[in-house]
Amino acid sequence: MNNVIALREVSKTYGKGDGAVRALSDISLHVDEGEFIAILGASGSGKSTLMNIVGLMDTADSGQYLLDGQDIMKSHDASLTRLRGRKIGFIFQKYNLIAKYSVLYNVALPLLLAGKSYGQAKQDAAATLERVGLGDKLKRKPAELSGGQAQRVAIARALVTNPTLLLADEPTGALDKKTGEDVLGFMQELHSGAGKTIIMITHDQHVASKAQRIVQLEDGRITGDH
Repeated sequence: MNNVIALREVSKTYGKGDGAVRALSDISLHVDEGEFIAILGASGSGKSTLMNIVGLMDTADSGQYLLDGQDIMKSHDASLTRLRGRKIGFIFQKYNLIAKYSVLYNVALPLLLAGKSYGQAKQDAAATLERVGLGDKLKRKPAELSGGQAQRVAIARALVTNPTLLLADEPTGALDKKTGEDVLGFMQELHSGAGKTIIMITHDQHVASKAQRIVQLEDGRITGDH
């Protein structure tokens, strides 16, 4: 089984001197292809920092990070931007959909940014929306959707580039309990049926229990992995 993610003694500190805050301390973590992992921790545990580093939105101060075998610590900003667009699909708590655009265009946008033609991007986006059960909502605007539908659009946008890794940040945080369970069920289907590698960030033990493996963070350190 290939490592999609390999972190070795990764540390991150914000600020300097007396005001310095150690966000992560010597984090070592391996995520295999096809795993569904929950990163569980309370506010201030370091899970958001870890997510930002794994998602190539921040860089570690020390240690090693391999993404699909590539040494991220030796990559330049432009290279990281390309890698992020190609290898990582993001699912956010508040969806981060663009209100003025249709559902179809929201999902097509990552493909357009990657250089695909408008026609091909629309075709791929429509097929991905069909896959998440929203093939009849292509012309709707985000404000016309329920919370669960909006999160499925966000999932479709994350899937449309066929990324190596899906990174979900509190994906049920803005949803009611029933809708949240539906979204979690769909993510489990992506894992078991499509073999997607998923890292889900959460503070909720119940949400974490839906994953195959739980990695617990506390004060910037891994305190459990089971």
